[in-house]
Amino acid sequence: MKKSSFKFCWEDTLLEILPSRALFLADTKELLICDIHLGKAEYFQQNGIPLTNNSDKDNFARIKKIVKKHSPEKLIILGDLFHSKYSIDKTIQQKVEKLPEVLKTNVELVLGNHDVGCDIKNVEIFKIKKTKNIIFSHEPVNLVDNKILNICGHYHPKIYLKNNGDKLSFRCFAMDMNKNVLYLPAFGDLTGGYPCKKSFKKWAIVSDEEIIEIQS
Repeated sequence: MKKSSFKFCWEDTLLEILPSRALFLADTKELLICDIHLGKAEYFQQNGIPLTNNSDKDNFARIKKIVKKHSPEKLIILGDLFHSKYSIDKTIQQKVEKLPEVLKTNVELVLGNHDVGCDIKNVEIFKIKKTKNIIFSHEPVNLVDNKILNICGHYHPKIYLKNNGDKLSFRCFAMDMNKNVLYLPAFGDLTGGYPCKKSFKKWAIVSDEEIIEIQS
């Protein structure tokens, strides 16, 4: 069944999975996204591959849209805000540093592997962050407490669905129930993806407004 969102509880924390590629925690008013990879087009251009710069403009526009809709107290980016320190021009840097003012909310970054060496102001930076019974990270962490949920990015989960002989790929949220890890889909428009393990619980993003739970 297609829905505009899916809600479920981890212990006493309510999580809402959104087709906008974001996750909202209503209790703490935290909005989570990951893997935007700003400057990826510029990085490829520097290496002789012609790509347009429209993706960054679209990414910023979608961030503004979801923040306006959900009014979070914090926007938390779970790593890979940038694609590389070599692809950050002044325009991108200024836009990121003005985000808290433009969005009228706090912006935090949990460092990802692509963020290494990136220097920005006005955004609080963490290696790993914890709220209530949830750990935020870029890459999955090894948990010893089975009551803790790890929410992370990095994996860029995708799922392939077949219909009348056609095979289509969709970004998705993916939950490793054995390790208590919830992977968020990549937010950036220029990001690729990796097929989920069959054992993962999955929610496929089928449009900007609809998401569907996949029965394994």
